[in-house]
Amino acid sequence: MALLSAPVETVPPGRLQLSQFRRLARRHPLVFVGGGLLLVFIILALTAPLYAGDPLNLDPFKRLQPPSAEMWFGSDNLGRDVFARTVFGARISLFVGLICSVLAALVGLLIGVLAGYNRAFDNIVMRVMDGLMSIPAILLAIALVSLTGSGIGILIVAITIPETPSVARLVRSIVLGVRERPYVEAAICGGARMPKVLWRHILPSTIPALMVQSAIVCADAILVEAGLSFLGAGVPPEIPSWGNMIASSRLYLGIAPLTVFAPGICLAVTVLAVNLLGDGLRDLFDPRAARRR
Repeated sequence: MALLSAPVETVPPGRLQLSQFRRLARRHPLVFVGGGLLLVFIILALTAPLYAGDPLNLDPFKRLQPPSAEMWFGSDNLGRDVFARTVFGARISLFVGLICSVLAALVGLLIGVLAGYNRAFDNIVMRVMDGLMSIPAILLAIALVSLTGSGIGILIVAITIPETPSVARLVRSIVLGVRERPYVEAAICGGARMPKVLWRHILPSTIPALMVQSAIVCADAILVEAGLSFLGAGVPPEIPSWGNMIASSRLYLGIAPLTVFAPGICLAVTVLAVNLLGDGLRDLFDPRAARRR
């Protein structure tokens, strides 16, 4: 007599993926909160021409107007739409933050891997990195702007140079620990060349920490860009930026507070979102850090 086996219940792939997504969201809420806020700002910045007005249009007859259906956040001292300038200003801050974090991560990764693997290279390059870390980004940017003129390119270079050594030192410390592990020594004894050892055995160990550090660099770059624009050493005044919006409207805070609060709140929320994303990535890649808190 044949034995009848109970049918095995199968879970649809879509429901399985949804359950895994919910489980990940419960375990690491900071990743989804910070990433979600940052994604919202990126979408709003990219689609700004579709719903925001002209951020450069001047109308002296509409100076310091209160919020209305035409201008949601009112107007500034030159009659420009504060809402349009705030939304378009997100493009500058996010662009500078993302580009600086990517450049600092790439250059710092290259320097850190080579310095951690090659002792002769380490002794020379890391002393240079120590010197660069002593240079404040704001002072370097002011010096470069005074020599070459203001611009987004100069701003990115001025922020990236002081941020690169922190990434390089982090990657170097990881490489120093990884290169002593048995599987790396076995690969070297087996005749593997240095590029192959770096690519297959050492570089993957640096990616989690590099992603967390990139989030920190992005938040720092956004703040430095706003500070430089506030001081007049950032983007040109005609380009909408959260920093120069706060600088040009600070004298009219009592009359039109939204001209300062709108870019200021957006700046604070954006930096908070990036920091939350960085903390969430740290907990995601290092569960021991989440258990210690």
